[in-house]
Amino acid sequence: MSKNSGIIGVSDHGGWAVLVTVARDGTLLDRRRVELVGEGLPRLPHHSEGQRLPLDEAVELVERVRVSAERHAVLALNAVTMAVPRILGVALRKCQQLPPTIAERIKDYRAQNVADWVMYRKAVASAAEARGWPVHWYDAKSVLGAARQALRVEDLDAHLLQVRRTVGPPWDKDHKLAMAAAIVAGPAAVE
Repeated sequence: MSKNSGIIGVSDHGGWAVLVTVARDGTLLDRRRVELVGEGLPRLPHHSEGQRLPLDEAVELVERVRVSAERHAVLALNAVTMAVPRILGVALRKCQQLPPTIAERIKDYRAQNVADWVMYRKAVASAAEARGWPVHWYDAKSVLGAARQALRVEDLDAHLLQVRRTVGPPWDKDHKLAMAAAIVAGPAAVE
């Protein structure tokens, strides 16, 4: 894999994400924080704002946020390809199972606590798949250990600290997680 091709690792939050793109050998190619929802829209419509609305209005609000998330995910991936022209895949945190409808997700306490994160992950996955990029799903609890093994380094923290020293801030736990996810997905990416 050349320096102008890489895998995007994603660490997502409510309405935004950190994207770290690495070459298959683990070299950092790009990093950025992206917004995944339009201004003026709530970031957690299932969990927060939707809980204070009548159900039909809450469902409509979630739909507006979902459409915005899908549009912003496309824009975010477009921006990455300006820096790294050839993307070989995207690594996203595994999604929890949810009830099939928005209304059920809003009413179910467990579902409303994770539905927004799942919505953003699925928006990024959909944008990647529309470009023909494979999506690799990772387990946040095991990805750091898997990255250590993939890089064949004894101390992943020391390795990531060296990356931070080289690139400077911002570099936090989201960057580390996203980079580890991209590293682990690297061997699965096809040239």
